[in-house]
Amino acid sequence: MRDEVEMAAAVGRGAHAVGLVSAMPSGPGVISDDAAARLARACAPGVATFLLTSRVEASAIVAQQTLIRATALQLVDAVGFDVLRELRERLPYTKLVQVLHVADERTVEGARSVAPLVDAILLDSGNPFLAVKELGGTGRTHDWEVSRAVVDAVPVPVFLAGGLTPENVAEAIRRVRPFGVDVCGGVRTDGRLDAAKLARFAAAVSRA
Repeated sequence: MRDEVEMAAAVGRGAHAVGLVSAMPSGPGVISDDAAARLARACAPGVATFLLTSRVEASAIVAQQTLIRATALQLVDAVGFDVLRELRERLPYTKLVQVLHVADERTVEGARSVAPLVDAILLDSGNPFLAVKELGGTGRTHDWEVSRAVVDAVPVPVFLAGGLTPENVAEAIRRVRPFGVDVCGGVRTDGRLDAAKLARFAAAVSRA
């Protein structure tokens, strides 16, 4: 979410959580940490705030979360298991959501490994191995069969992201059966939240 107007529109269409995108190596929707903190405070009661962070060191993540105070940390890059354990210890009331960028069946094993250390997993379509990492917001879908295998393999909730639109989200839900879906570019036009696309997306999710 870029501002209070977008956040209110998303919540008004039934969003259970809103994303606050902090500094990323690439991708859309980045806001300052001060803006993220303001939006986290302004969010409606009962709606979760997810801080999307590309930081990978525990001390840096803790410092950022101490300022912003989101409900959950969405870790868009891979972090060490020792980092996850430290975050759990230092931020006991913050949910930890590890993003996995789906490539092939190895993603399933990665999900099994990280699941005991986090509260949820989010499957996206980035590429963290590029010179300039893609850590979300690519607008691309990935292999939903792999995503479904992850859902079946782990005991924690799995969110699905990556190229979701009003036109394909119902099929994605039917095929993957995720705990929830995450959308960014699929409900935007020229970078701004598009009320008509958002309405169609919410309706498609409800029907599915």
